[in-house]
Amino acid sequence: MDHIDGATTIRKGEELDVARIEEFIKDSVPGLNGSLIINQFPKGHSNLTYLLSIGEKEFVLRRPPFGRKAKSAHDMSREYRILKALRPVYSYCPEPFTYSEDETIMGCPFYIMQRIRGIILRRDFPQGMTITPSKTKELYQKVLKVQYELHTIDYRKIGLENIGKPNGYVKRQVAGWCERYKAALTADAPDAVKVMDWLTEHMPPDSINTGLVHNDFKLDNVVLDESDPINIVGVLDWEMATIGDPLMDLGSSLAYWIQSDDHPDMQAIRMMPTNTEGAPTREELIGLYSELSGRKIDNFDFYYCFGLFRLAAIAQQIYYRYYHGQTKDERFKTMIIGVHVLENAARRIVDKYGSQIN
Repeated sequence: MDHIDGATTIRKGEELDVARIEEFIKDSVPGLNGSLIINQFPKGHSNLTYLLSIGEKEFVLRRPPFGRKAKSAHDMSREYRILKALRPVYSYCPEPFTYSEDETIMGCPFYIMQRIRGIILRRDFPQGMTITPSKTKELYQKVLKVQYELHTIDYRKIGLENIGKPNGYVKRQVAGWCERYKAALTADAPDAVKVMDWLTEHMPPDSINTGLVHNDFKLDNVVLDESDPINIVGVLDWEMATIGDPLMDLGSSLAYWIQSDDHPDMQAIRMMPTNTEGAPTREELIGLYSELSGRKIDNFDFYYCFGLFRLAAIAQQIYYRYYHGQTKDERFKTMIIGVHVLENAARRIVDKYGSQIN
């Protein structure tokens, strides 16, 4: 059975000008012959991702979404520059080919990169794909190690020291996501005041252990080898990458990590097979990261709570676009449910720990 993540028909309202893009890509990438066929990858909720096929060659095109956008989000130039610098030292990164700001092509900046073929895990393992509990554990440990490897890259050596400001990173992240949440608030969303206040009051100091952070490192942004699913061949969606505290990155990742003993409402919004037999718990993954990094981690509840709230804010930003009719994508309609569930989960941490975390 074919487990490869595939592209489908383009959603209504998100069509591209095939002729203009064909002319552009053939001018930019030598040796292409045949007619261009464009399809759309149906998953993902932020930047739009399209499959470009010309003869036997395949590429991926990334562009911003239609509708309201956060002020600092969807910077195609920045994302392209990160990939260009990172690819030689981090083989999981897709190779970028070309970038354009010519708005006559599709009305916005965009870039074209390598397509990494492979398996992408969604809510459950694909039908017919069997992985033993021991292999599941091995795979998920590898995912964490690939994330840690990113954190250890010398970003100054590859010219990425200017993509972020490590000083004050945690404070800016907390303040920034609080403001984004407030800006995207709708009448049917929780106000999240208690969670935002607690995060603001319990921020850890700046860490000396700064590094490259992906900011959306999760299973469905990881590509697995189709012939050996325990082997990781790619990491996707670099739009939020920056320089900061790796524990903030880990906290954001583990917000997606719903394990088998989590609250029933969290089980209902599970997006990846992290509750299967053999899957490490969040505590076990934190322990592995501490072992790899040599970094003592004794206040992870702050980072996890932040990750849950940040994920709620992302979902709320997406839902805002649907609520105000800026997108017709029906997947966004139920995002408000996830916002409530994630805010509740973050509030349970606040209620449990109160002022104990310093």
